[in-house]
Amino acid sequence: MKAVLASQNRHKLAEIQAILSRFDIELVLQSELDLHIDVDETGESFEENSMLKAKAVVEATGLPAIADDSGLCVDVLGGAPGIYSARYGAPDCVTDRDRLNYLLQNLRGVRSEERTARFVCVITLLYPDGRKLVARGSCEGLISFEPRGEDGFGYDPVFYVPSQGCTFAQMGADRKNAISHRANALARLETMLEEMK
Repeated sequence: MKAVLASQNRHKLAEIQAILSRFDIELVLQSELDLHIDVDETGESFEENSMLKAKAVVEATGLPAIADDSGLCVDVLGGAPGIYSARYGAPDCVTDRDRLNYLLQNLRGVRSEERTARFVCVITLLYPDGRKLVARGSCEGLISFEPRGEDGFGYDPVFYVPSQGCTFAQMGADRKNAISHRANALARLETMLEEMK
């Protein structure tokens, strides 16, 4: 079975394909089908936004689609930036570094133990007949007082994982991908696919 990943990200494709291949699912990027869909993420949750992306691809291709939505949720900020992680501080914040600095500014004066946060990822596998699998994963951590590490992107340099003793940006891709929110969501999706067999 062929399915379409609602993304242009080849790294994400490789990560998800590694799991789906054993279920006889061939995953392709939407760009490989000359499909360029930019979905307005108007949902009020990661689940809703993930579903919006998957639905747009299913409607455009007639093929099953996989989409994910993810972001950083900081407890003391009421869950912000959350679903707005990629647009946090807009229009003034336009780069990853701008958003990271804006986050740290909003946490000024907040003590270490109160800087609890989690990365969340929701992956939706939607079939043309309406069947769907929705898998949610998270990774718990703390927001550090300053950026540390050169790897990763977005908020990775300030997302400190106590069990690992470092930030996402310090642990390297392989280590991060083994414990990340996306890894946890993919593990859940794998279990759900296994149960469907």
